[in-house]
Amino acid sequence: MLKTIFFYRSYRMSSSAHSSKVPSHLFEHLETLIKKAKSVGADAADGVYVESMGVSAAIRNGELSTLERSESASLGLRVLIGKKQACVATHDIHKERLNEMVERAVSMAKLAPEDPYAGLAAQDQLAKQIPDLDLFDGVEVDADTLIASAKTMEEVVRAVPKVTNVEESNASWGLSGFAFVTSHGFSSGYRGTSHGLSIEVVAGTDTHMVRDYDYSSALHASDMRTPQDVALAAAARTVSRLDARKMPTKKIPVVFAPRVASSLLRNLLSAMNGAAIARKASFLIDDMGKSIFPANIHLIDDPLMKRGLRSRPFDGEGLPTQRMAFVENGVLKSWMMNCSAARQLNLKSTGHGSRGVGGVPGISASNFYMDAGAVTAEALIADIKEGFYVTETMGHGGDTLTGDYSQGAAGFWIENGTLSFPVHEMTIAGNLKPMFQNLTAANDLTHRYGVDAPTLRIEGMTVAGE
Repeated sequence: MLKTIFFYRSYRMSSSAHSSKVPSHLFEHLETLIKKAKSVGADAADGVYVESMGVSAAIRNGELSTLERSESASLGLRVLIGKKQACVATHDIHKERLNEMVERAVSMAKLAPEDPYAGLAAQDQLAKQIPDLDLFDGVEVDADTLIASAKTMEEVVRAVPKVTNVEESNASWGLSGFAFVTSHGFSSGYRGTSHGLSIEVVAGTDTHMVRDYDYSSALHASDMRTPQDVALAAAARTVSRLDARKMPTKKIPVVFAPRVASSLLRNLLSAMNGAAIARKASFLIDDMGKSIFPANIHLIDDPLMKRGLRSRPFDGEGLPTQRMAFVENGVLKSWMMNCSAARQLNLKSTGHGSRGVGGVPGISASNFYMDAGAVTAEALIADIKEGFYVTETMGHGGDTLTGDYSQGAAGFWIENGTLSFPVHEMTIAGNLKPMFQNLTAANDLTHRYGVDAPTLRIEGMTVAGE
């Protein structure tokens, strides 16, 4: 049965999907909010506008199962009275509602507890120039095109031997926008587009069924993989997992395929988050300036990457962004910080403040990746007599406080340097500190997920099965 869904907020986007600029009247709304807040008692304030528009289509068994279109736009206001602060948000930008919003925010701030680290970014540190990062391609994809792409993926997959079903085939297009204004002079915004294809495939029958998937996402339509490529990759991955086994518990080298290797970097990001460091809730708290990886490992965050999935010309507090090495030659060089965390640690913000409409600034990475190594992925496993090549992980992963690591995993058993047969229902375990120290990177880095790593080999992990 076809499910057609339309989502609208009380305020719909008023600007064309073909414009790369946030419309000027929305900056005027933010500036009005801030002026009003200061006139009724706020010492400082900032305002955020976030918009999104999207269309997606899902195909199941050759038929359109879901067609969804959504539009939303929201305004957020943060006010500060001394070291007290409060945040409010709305989807309704009529003048009456905005006045109520300001009065509510100021009233809340007066009653809030003091936060000694609250405040806007220093005025002299605000971004002066806003680079064009080519985040917007001006292509709006209609529903018919999305439906055709999703159908193509399903048809291609169903023609592959041993495939028994397609869970769902999806195609999507979206647009997002962000604008930020402060009471001390910052005012800028940007928009970006997104395109996506994904498909989940089933192979086998009865109790021997396996699932896998593939997807492609990009800001520009011209950077997308074709529906045929995504479908064939998903089908090949799924069929290759048939007749998987469980293996005995042992300590062996584990090799992480790129699509799961990035999860190790997400654990690292949690541990080097400045807020976690300030709370003393990180296993890296004593490791600034120390070697935490081998000397040939470099970890980069690059918010200025052209067409990057997480690129941004300024951060969520109006500070300029820059390419930055957080690990250089294996040495941890910096925490990732917004202004609040930097004040707590007596350091400077790294330009990683993030912002939504409903809360205070957080901390987030942009395009974070481990630089490619010097050897091929094939060479990385060539000397492994027995090991585990991981293509899927399940579960929580690493503990930010202790570094303890444990995940369910599936993939392929390595015998004499080759991938011999599929395995499943395994657990891999260790501690992130020694795991990072015993890591080797291959040369197959691609920027595909926003947090990216090449194929990674880690020595001496515990692999548990039977």
